[in-house]
Amino acid sequence: MELPCYPEFAPIGLEFQSEIQNLLLDAPDGVSEYTFSNLYLFRRKYTYMVSVMGDAFIVCGKKDGENFFETPCALPPPDVLSILFQSNNYWKGIPASLLEGARAFCGQDEFCRRNGVDIIEDRDNFDYLYKRIDLAELSGKKFHKKRNLVNAFLNSYVPQAFPLTEDRVPDAMKVLDHWRRDKGEDGDYLASKDALELIGVLGMIGNIYYINGRPVGWCMGEGLARNTMFAVHFEKGVDDYKGVYQYINQEFAASLPENFVFINREQDLGDEGLRQAKMTYRPVGFVNKYVMRR
Repeated sequence: MELPCYPEFAPIGLEFQSEIQNLLLDAPDGVSEYTFSNLYLFRRKYTYMVSVMGDAFIVCGKKDGENFFETPCALPPPDVLSILFQSNNYWKGIPASLLEGARAFCGQDEFCRRNGVDIIEDRDNFDYLYKRIDLAELSGKKFHKKRNLVNAFLNSYVPQAFPLTEDRVPDAMKVLDHWRRDKGEDGDYLASKDALELIGVLGMIGNIYYINGRPVGWCMGEGLARNTMFAVHFEKGVDDYKGVYQYINQEFAASLPENFVFINREQDLGDEGLRQAKMTYRPVGFVNKYVMRR
């Protein structure tokens, strides 16, 4: 089944996987949301609808009662953007590679001028970028606290790491269920559960970790930006083991192939505690995203 051509839209489904992956394959920015896996796994949360127009892949969704649209890899013509803008509250996740074209649309289109819209940085959705080698080695004074936590974890426990394969999914589900109970809310539980159940279909890779035969953590993600960057989409651990998250972060970075120069650990969504936690790992940059709102 082929993607519908604009102006037709259809709910994102597994039948579109190959076509969407091909459209997003060479996207240079490394936006963590712009992979088939990520879009599909969060389809229920945002009710994603998809369409294609030449090289332009168009995604429409809904968040907090507002409609939005995204253009992950190429801009459709200005007249199509105008129509999309009139039926949506905002244009979301504009990557840096499309910023000039988006600004031209903003400056040239009468609808945009009349309504006083402009493009602004969406800091809450910037992806955090780290050098893979930094997270793998934790060397130097700036990482001494993280290194101490990992060393304390290794002094207390003897963890075992294995590739997260289909036969280990039941163990990963135990960790996920424990994580949800501890958290007291679902968070991204449904997306995580889907990711585990479809691990053989979506093609993501990850590791799972055990202590004395008990599964205590796992993580999973995929390559971006022509496989120079790796996005960690999911990371779950059992908080009973102090330092487990720091250990997973370090061990998984060390296990990745060297072609992944950067690790993308996604956005903080404006959560101040999460922002501080991400900053303690000393990001070397961000994947900037922009939004245009009426």
